Amino acid sequence: MMEDGFLDPVTQASIIFAMAVAIILLNVLIIATIINMRGPGEMINYYILSLAMADLLFGLLVVPLSVYPALAQDWVYGNVICRIVGYIEVTLWVICNYTFMWMSVDRYLAVRKPLRYETVQTKTRCQCWMAFTWISSAMVCCPPLLDFSDPKYDEDGYICMLDWGGMAAYTITLGCLVLGPSLITIVYTYSYIFSMMRKLKSGPPIHDKEYATALAENLSNPSHNMSFSLIMTFWLSWLPYIVVKLYEYLSGHIISFIPQLHFLLHFLVVWLGILNSVWKGIVLILMSPQFRIMLRLLCISVCCKQKSNWDVELIGMDSDD
Repeated sequence: MMEDGFLDPVTQASIIFAMAVAIILLNVLIIATIINMRGPGEMINYYILSLAMADLLFGLLVVPLSVYPALAQDWVYGNVICRIVGYIEVTLWVICNYTFMWMSVDRYLAVRKPLRYETVQTKTRCQCWMAFTWISSAMVCCPPLLDFSDPKYDEDGYICMLDWGGMAAYTITLGCLVLGPSLITIVYTYSYIFSMMRKLKSGPPIHDKEYATALAENLSNPSHNMSFSLIMTFWLSWLPYIVVKLYEYLSGHIISFIPQLHFLLHFLVVWLGILNSVWKGIVLILMSPQFRIMLRLLCISVCCKQKSNWDVELIGMDSDD
């Protein structure tokens, strides 16, 4: 429902609430599926678990706090909560970027060192990288949290952000530290992976049969395309928001081709970016056969557990009779 080009407050709040529920339920399902896994699994599952944890925290701690402000058309929780929410947002965003970087390195090693991959990428090493990622991300995003200026509240997107404009040097440094290594690593690793796929199909045969067999087996793993799709979905979701904000910052004026739709544009680009927390689960279900198998195993284990509970209750009722 729209009035004069604007979504009415009830519709805005309903959209945000529905997204919060979808993010929470979908990522709880992903986490439960991976935790329920029995036996050895791919190391990439630890990175997917990290992404799901970040998205779940976003769905629990950030998105729900935008529902009532959308109804009230104002931030009602005070500056302290607004500052904390902004800090959580940027920290989780940085965690996702670094996790994608480690995920791309994992896929690169699977192709670059097919015979040694299992010794190079161990469970302990992956867990240490993820712990380091979460701790370092929480630390590098701290300075704006300690700034005494008021946090910024996006009146169009109903979401709080830290004030990065007053700390230009720090903001540029953080952007270089986060985006530089992650983007360069992702571009290089997946360029190598996809070039090796083409070479294996059309290039000369590899004389080392053991190496060729291991390489072909690793390249046929759907996790390469799935992980690349996760990364592309993340960036495509946030690209409209980044483009709009960069244009407005560099040009010095707000995009308003149609004045009545200015609010709608900003609302859509903010929540389209946040919607990536839902797309990740959909990409996993559609593109990962291993995840679908683990999901079926989770459903079977839950159903069997419920059935066993029912059997116990029935036995108890029979003994009472």
